[in-house]
Amino acid sequence: MRSANLLNDFAFKYVFGEDCKEANDALKSLLTVFLERKVNHVVVKNSEMVKDFSKMKNPRLDLLVEFDDRTMVDLEMQLRQTQDYLPIRFSYYLARLHGSQQLEGRYYKQLKETIVLVFFNVNLIENNKMCNTFTLKNEDGLPFVKETEDRMKIRTVEMAKLDVNKPLEEMNEQEKMIYYFLNCHKGMEDSKIKVMIESDGVIQMLEKRVETISDDGWKKIIEDFRKLHENEERMERQLEIEELQKTKEDVRKAQEELQQAQVEFQQAQEEARRTQEEADKKVGQMIYKMYEDGFSFEQISNYCSLSVDELKSLIKS
Repeated sequence: MRSANLLNDFAFKYVFGEDCKEANDALKSLLTVFLERKVNHVVVKNSEMVKDFSKMKNPRLDLLVEFDDRTMVDLEMQLRQTQDYLPIRFSYYLARLHGSQQLEGRYYKQLKETIVLVFFNVNLIENNKMCNTFTLKNEDGLPFVKETEDRMKIRTVEMAKLDVNKPLEEMNEQEKMIYYFLNCHKGMEDSKIKVMIESDGVIQMLEKRVETISDDGWKKIIEDFRKLHENEERMERQLEIEELQKTKEDVRKAQEELQQAQVEFQQAQEEARRTQEEADKKVGQMIYKMYEDGFSFEQISNYCSLSVDELKSLIKS
């Protein structure tokens, strides 16, 4: 069993993003297989490894590459679900990537295609397809723009959907590459990996790249990955604490507002009672005055909402 492990974003970025021929060949093979388009040349736009773990909460792209036609692709290796709901996160990445293009002095139709290609080791999409492509569509599935003009895509690869027991001869190129990702650490100890390394040109290219990294190099990558995710977990816990504190503060303010509203309601009720008492007093005074001036109960009843019996009871009291 070797130290090689392609299932963390540091290793993923290092294997496919380093400035060397083996990494570039592996990257072109990866893009050709999962974007299903011929890739002759790509340029990695962010090959440097992140050193400051304290700032990793900032949105970051695992590997940003550009094709000859200036198509931009963000490759992401995501192993774990987080509090930052993944589909929303990668929609945001796509929007940022698409919006980063310079348009001054140009038409919108000159915008180039942008793709977020995401590798998951969890199931997120409710279908049996390992690879799914998402574009802008309405509720009936009608595309917002023609397929040939669509500039924004999210391509998901759910590695957990791979049937690892499927015979090698029945696997397509995507399934073979995913199997290699999942079992790269086993090397020639895995029978399928052994056959692919001996006979599959694409896997041979990936294996050649993996073999350029020493065991110490892999251990360093894995350690950096551990530090990164420990920091992300700490930041998530801090965000949860801050969110809980904010919720408590919102509840406190809501309770204060409710109490104030209750006080104001009671004050309004008291004011309404006093107003009603004053109105009743004035009505009583008017009725008594009319009675003293010789008006009959029937005549007084015509000027107010009281019956004759109610007027008699009022006068007597």
